[in-house]
Amino acid sequence: MPRFSVVLFSLLVALPVSGEERVEFNRDIRPILTKHCTACHGGVKEAGEVSFIYREKALAPAESGKPPIVPGKPSASEMVHRLRSTDPDEVMPKPKHGPPLPEKEIALVERWIAQGAEWEEHWAFVPPREVEVKGISDEKWPSVPLDRFVLERLDEEKLPHSPEAEPAEWLRRVSFDLTGLPPSPEELAIYQEAVGKDPVAARDGVVDRLLASPHFGERWAAVWLDLARYSDTYGFEKDPHRDIWPYRDWVIRAFNADLPYDEFTIDQLAGDLLPNATADQRLATAFHRNTQTNTEGGTDDEEFRVAAVIDRATTTWTTWQATTFGCVQCHSHPYDPIEHDEFYKFLAFFNSTEDHDLENDFPRMKVAADADRSKEASELEIHLGILREQLNAPGHALADSVEWKAFAADTFSPTHGKLVLSGDGTIRSEGTLPVGNVHKLSGPAEPFTALRLRILPESDDAKTWPERGSLVSKFEVTRIDTAGAATPVAMKEVFVDRAGDSVEATAQGGVGGFPKLEGPRWFVFVPKKPFEAVAGERLEISMKQDGSTTGEQGTPVRRFALELSNSPEWGRVLADPQRGEIWKSRDEMAERYKEIKGTMVPVMAERPARETRVFARGNRLMKEQAVSSGVPKLLADSHSKDGMSRLDMARWIASAENPLTARVMVNRLWGELFGSGLVLTAEDFGTSGTPPSHPELLDHLALRFSKEHAWSIKAMLREMVLSSTYRQTHRASKALVEKDPANRLLARGPRNRLSAEMVRDQALAAAGMLSPKMFGPPVFPPQPAGVWNSVYSSRKWEESKGEDRYRRGVYTYSKRTSGFPGFLTFDAPSRDLCSARRLVSNTPLQALVTMNDPAHIEAAQGLAKRMAAHSPNLPEQLAFGVLLATQQAASPEMKNELVSLHGASAADYQNTPEESAKLGETPQAAALVLVANTILNLDSALTR
Repeated sequence: MPRFSVVLFSLLVALPVSGEERVEFNRDIRPILTKHCTACHGGVKEAGEVSFIYREKALAPAESGKPPIVPGKPSASEMVHRLRSTDPDEVMPKPKHGPPLPEKEIALVERWIAQGAEWEEHWAFVPPREVEVKGISDEKWPSVPLDRFVLERLDEEKLPHSPEAEPAEWLRRVSFDLTGLPPSPEELAIYQEAVGKDPVAARDGVVDRLLASPHFGERWAAVWLDLARYSDTYGFEKDPHRDIWPYRDWVIRAFNADLPYDEFTIDQLAGDLLPNATADQRLATAFHRNTQTNTEGGTDDEEFRVAAVIDRATTTWTTWQATTFGCVQCHSHPYDPIEHDEFYKFLAFFNSTEDHDLENDFPRMKVAADADRSKEASELEIHLGILREQLNAPGHALADSVEWKAFAADTFSPTHGKLVLSGDGTIRSEGTLPVGNVHKLSGPAEPFTALRLRILPESDDAKTWPERGSLVSKFEVTRIDTAGAATPVAMKEVFVDRAGDSVEATAQGGVGGFPKLEGPRWFVFVPKKPFEAVAGERLEISMKQDGSTTGEQGTPVRRFALELSNSPEWGRVLADPQRGEIWKSRDEMAERYKEIKGTMVPVMAERPARETRVFARGNRLMKEQAVSSGVPKLLADSHSKDGMSRLDMARWIASAENPLTARVMVNRLWGELFGSGLVLTAEDFGTSGTPPSHPELLDHLALRFSKEHAWSIKAMLREMVLSSTYRQTHRASKALVEKDPANRLLARGPRNRLSAEMVRDQALAAAGMLSPKMFGPPVFPPQPAGVWNSVYSSRKWEESKGEDRYRRGVYTYSKRTSGFPGFLTFDAPSRDLCSARRLVSNTPLQALVTMNDPAHIEAAQGLAKRMAAHSPNLPEQLAFGVLLATQQAASPEMKNELVSLHGASAADYQNTPEESAKLGETPQAAALVLVANTILNLDSALTR
């Protein structure tokens, strides 16, 4: 069996000609099909009823009645006939789609068919397998097993490995890679002394220290937050503030604690569904509450709820499976065997979560300001939910069994629009209904023990097709006596169709806001005592809709019904002694919960199942057949089945049986260390992505990660950075650079540009200004004036004071519509959507930032002060600045250049005192700041 291949069938296999090289489907044929054929004969289009995505379709008779491929018989295969045809009506590809295939490729196809047309599944969709590497050229070079795979490939390419990097080069590289920060001069001196005595022990000690550093979590959280599309705002045009920073802190803590990657995965995808879920596990689910919310007035909440659910499905696949899943929303995958309906089966996992496109971000959990009380807050939330269910259950059951009578309203006096009684007994509102509208109606008073409000969709179709929801801020019932005097009817309790909703009775008979409408909803109000009707009296009911209770502007109620019950059972339910005890416990817990100060963070919570239907061509308004939750057949395993829960799905992803999860993560770790992953397209392991440069190495690392290292990210990184491959110098001959400019063969060590956050963090660290403070709300470091203008509010970028001004970049406020310019310029994403990798650019704007941005000017001033304090001797000051910024000793030539620059700058500032004063107290001090800024802009200062 060829490496990285699973042979699916071998019918009618013709024996190859003796000595003829075997044609491999994945290596030789699939690239031809992907490049020339699947655009018309793939998952989206099956022209002529031919598809080369699926084996059975490629062998089946097409529209012409002839099978495209007949294993063992090229001459009987219609595919070969079409490839060799000179008839413009028959030849494939058609002339309008491209030139004919080269003879070499046609011959490959013929040989492949003659050899039996063995079909192989794509390498990424089969389990990784270990391969032993033997016979490398230098048995002394490998430090860890992965080095053998690298050296084997170098031997194949007849390339030598590079010498080991100098101690300072390796220390700078590994310090940035593991913590995102440079080593201090003291750390450099200690390591240089230790490495001379025992290189292995010295390197081990450095790596163990860096992995144990609290800054490790900050560095790697920045990578994960790109995937999580983390931001401190909601997104879309209005883009208001969102409190979700405790999730960012959870990610940092998870990396520092080396939470196993399988648990890290399950917690974020379904932590709320775990038995006895902890506060941290619930908080982790904020991963999928980072979706955008459109708070613009007049938008369709359901449209954007669905958009968020779709984003959760595609983000899950990008993050953990590195598969382009978004296109399957509209049609079957054009290149990979994933069917259109399988997108919606997977989407169903997220379609039954209790969240909506509303600014209140419901549901939320309280993250206590005092970390010692976070567990208490979470437990109180859970217990309050249980008590709420216990209090609601009797009324919920009774509402279905008692008799209801329509309230005979005969007078309608809304503040806006018009109320109309329909023939079916429901009431419809017509006309414009602005914020603050009140539906008011009255009718003859009748005795009742309970009053039910049913809020209905404008169309009964909404029972199946969710539509926008309604909010009611206040519901009041009033008795009008024969003299016209009004007396409020006080309500004792409210029962709801879903106990999770926040609806509270008040002494005035008002209630809290109703949640989003998704099909019919009902609410039963039970008065403190049975309402006794008096002849001639009337009952007035009003529903206010201004968002005063919920803080939300809901859609006005357009259709509703009011009904009365006079069953004595309602009084018996309320009189149950056990109910009083439950209320007492509930009130005590609610008071304790209220006393805990903290931040309300949006999290995932499950609700009764929503029906999920396939959207025709991805259009949510064109719904087709209903589907149950499930994973694509392509990756289904023994534990997969239709009707799986979100927790089942999370465990399926985190399983060692999943062929992609471990591969994708080790590729991500490798890419962060070496500049690019073994699979260059970190977001796409499918057939349209790039194949791995070292397939056996990728499998080896995936198996090490999931098995030997038990999903430990720190253990996996430790092995990588202690490898001989990683220790190579980045310096290379011109011939090597020409042969392998991107270092895909790994014949030299990595040299990568610092990430956006590292550029600023390193400048502040060199200046001695970087704050070590961790966690907490986002901060607002200096940025150019006028960048952050909010159209919808008067909120401004208020620069942080004190040490918050100099916190690490991971804590910088992230606004989707106006990102931090210093980060965006250095390729940080806006985080509107999941980002699997940052594509590194090199533009003049980046130099403008590092030479002129307020944050970098402040860093240069700090570095200049540190240089001046080091020595009264200018050359020594400059050499110290170079050491702080690059961990390298300044060469004599560099010292001379910097001394000359300082002298010329001081002379210029002597003649321009106003410019000099902007940087320093004297022309010499200002010149030192300019030189410090130059040092921070050296190539060796901006790379690792």
